[in-house]
Amino acid sequence: CVLVRAWSERPKSNATYLTLDWYTEINKYRYVFFFVMFTLYILIICTNSTILYLIWIHKNLHEPMYIFIAALLLNSVLYSTTVYPKLLTDFLSEIQVTTYSACLFQFFMFYTLGCSEFLLLAAMAYDRYVAICKPLEYQTIMRKTTVGIFLVMAWLVPACHIAVQAIASAGAKLCDSNIKGIFCSNAVYTLQCERSRLITIFGVFLLIDLAILPMLFIVYTYTKIFIVSHRSCKEIRKKTAETCLPHLLVLISYSMFFVYDISIARVKSDFPKTTRIIMTLQIMLYQPLLNPFIYGLKMKDISKHLNKLLSQAKTISCIKT
Repeated sequence: CVLVRAWSERPKSNATYLTLDWYTEINKYRYVFFFVMFTLYILIICTNSTILYLIWIHKNLHEPMYIFIAALLLNSVLYSTTVYPKLLTDFLSEIQVTTYSACLFQFFMFYTLGCSEFLLLAAMAYDRYVAICKPLEYQTIMRKTTVGIFLVMAWLVPACHIAVQAIASAGAKLCDSNIKGIFCSNAVYTLQCERSRLITIFGVFLLIDLAILPMLFIVYTYTKIFIVSHRSCKEIRKKTAETCLPHLLVLISYSMFFVYDISIARVKSDFPKTTRIIMTLQIMLYQPLLNPFIYGLKMKDISKHLNKLLSQAKTISCIKT
């Protein structure tokens, strides 16, 4: 009822155009930035799609662990597509503007997919926990139905949570039309005259439910995994390292950028503008680009199929020349 009332009573000023303040810092080099960011976006799409393709066509990769990896890579592609097309358009535009409704939609998609990554990593951690700590029960527990439920929940739960924030923000009165950032992240809160109690309280609940609890669960499961593997034979320890290390690398890197994003909201963007732009670009760049390289190089089965694909492509290229 509160959300419906907030939406119906939203002020008319929310339909006005908003400007993004990052452009003045890089005006002289906007075409250089466009070329670099466009190249990186294509690289993100190609690398993630390649690993997705390999998992799709090879039946020996149709296992829960690889299905979760595929979901994580698909999430990275969607995550990047939420930001890059609008960003590339802004590089070529004389004025960088957006509407408040479009800004809230980008905010919704960005944080929904961002939080989904935590839940997907938690599902992957649980899969590894069952595989290593309860190997005899693995086939019974990690059935296709279980995997499907995990995937649906990983995307549905964050969407429902972030929708509350977006709808509540739609009813907020705006006192500023200048977004302090290169896209609509939590900077939308700085536009509001006063942040409502609903947004503040539910924001804390969201942080605990979608970030802190999944991280604690991941830490717990990997602690159990390493204790069990330490007591096991050398082969089990090697297998644990091969399958768990990539997940931990992704978790650590993603957590660092997540902490930065939360910090920016709490200190009200006291960082220099150039520093904010650079750090925000890293959030958009590193994680979607790191995932396919980490899983493509560190996961033995994926790496094997990737090498075969590259050798086939090289052979075809040599025949044509």
